[in-house]
Amino acid sequence: MLDLVLKNGKIVDGSGNPWYRGDVGIKDGVIAAVGHIDQEAHRVIDVGKQIISPGFIDGHCHSDLMIIDHPHSEVKMQQGVTTEVVGNCGLAPAPFIRSKAKLLQTYVQPVLGSTSWEWPWETVGQYMDFVARSNPSEHIATYVAHGALRIAVMGFENRPATAAEIARMKELLEEGMRAGAIGLSIGLLYAPGSYTSREELAELCSVLPKYDGLLSTHIRGEGNNLLPSVQEVIWIAEQAGISLHISHLKAAGRANWGKVMDALELVEAARSRGMDVTVDVYPYHAGSTTLTTVLPPWVLEGGIESTLAAFRDPALRVRIKDELSREQDDWDNLVCSTGWQSIIVSALQSQANKHLEGKHIAEIAELRGQHPVDCMMDLLLEENGQIAIVYFHMSDEDVKQVIAYEKSLIASDSLNCEIGKPHPRTYGTFPRVFAKYVREDGVLSLEQAVRKLTSFPVQRFKLGKRGLIVPGYAADLTVFNKDTIQDTATFAEPRQHPDGFSMTLVGGHITMEHGRHTHKREGSLIRAHRCCSH
Repeated sequence: MLDLVLKNGKIVDGSGNPWYRGDVGIKDGVIAAVGHIDQEAHRVIDVGKQIISPGFIDGHCHSDLMIIDHPHSEVKMQQGVTTEVVGNCGLAPAPFIRSKAKLLQTYVQPVLGSTSWEWPWETVGQYMDFVARSNPSEHIATYVAHGALRIAVMGFENRPATAAEIARMKELLEEGMRAGAIGLSIGLLYAPGSYTSREELAELCSVLPKYDGLLSTHIRGEGNNLLPSVQEVIWIAEQAGISLHISHLKAAGRANWGKVMDALELVEAARSRGMDVTVDVYPYHAGSTTLTTVLPPWVLEGGIESTLAAFRDPALRVRIKDELSREQDDWDNLVCSTGWQSIIVSALQSQANKHLEGKHIAEIAELRGQHPVDCMMDLLLEENGQIAIVYFHMSDEDVKQVIAYEKSLIASDSLNCEIGKPHPRTYGTFPRVFAKYVREDGVLSLEQAVRKLTSFPVQRFKLGKRGLIVPGYAADLTVFNKDTIQDTATFAEPRQHPDGFSMTLVGGHITMEHGRHTHKREGSLIRAHRCCSH
């Protein structure tokens, strides 16, 4: 007898093939039968010609700590997400070295969120074990994060690593890969990743072929330096002989709009040489990050305490203001490419400044009677460096081009959403794909959209037997109405769950039904299982 049968659905199986009418039978957490099912079952649900799809894979997000604090994962479950990939952009809470605890915690807090409890892990493997024991509602896979590696070994020192330091980072990377991490993530826009040469990164990546590991990268520049930044990571992957995934590909700043097509040509040229290169994209024309990202890289040397000290030095304030006033050759000046009016403060720690959330820096500076750079530095001082931002810097047409690209998958890049006005992508990415890019704009067909959210990320991140509706695969599924599915989260009011979803199943158990969590928590830690050739 089957455990559950979903009857009379339109099955979009994740392969990209056309939908077809049929039933899905589930037993012991696995898809047991597909098609016309007459077998008896403990429960039969007539889904009334709604879409039955594999559960969605959020292949790039920052839920590393939220999955522990909020294991019900209602924000993602409401969107049909059944698996998340964390440890992105070089940002992760492991490896965790006690002597450098504050450096790592202040580094990741604006993106991953803060915790009121002491982290009990040290290695990536111990972090993974801890997540598994937290009994999450969804499945989790992780990278080893380069930023955390470098902080553990070198702190925020802006210099090349010594041979001994590279060897130690390799040891920590190997530990994570042996524990089941899917690869290495690097964030070259962020210190301390920005202090690392391509040669040093290629040497570190020499660990990955032994584990068939993937290199995922937030590239060094997404504005004026977009194309050389894409060329840099392709060079690193080619030198190391590994697969490459470029995170949230975009062209930042009006002067650079249209360059995403040139970036995609670089990807295609690499693929034509036999390299395995893919990209991802989120379906919005605004991004989200930390306010410290706009600073010249040297200001971030030594960690957040050193950065705040620089703001207190009148001479260094003058230098920062001067450098932010003009374009730079060796780093992308986001202020010049987007303008202070495009940088929205989305989350502040102190109650005294809460009224400023949702306002752009130029507006706050005018309210305070300050120059925008002075306003930015003073705000960071008041908030101990912990400020999240949303910044409008992309072209809708560019976003459409990357979404339509055959080798792109779609992910949320969602950040901590516990305070302030988070980017609406946290609450709306997956329904928005169908509402805007399938139903309204016709950029993708229904089947293409499902493939980009299911089987493609499963293939890219080697997540096992899921992402397709075929017998023997994990019964991670979502059911939705293609005509009413809709994101409701906005930049002004982001904390709004979507419409159009009936249920989300993880491991064959209904976890979310008609907007309510059933308190089933059947998720797991997905470890990359591989044979190593030493």
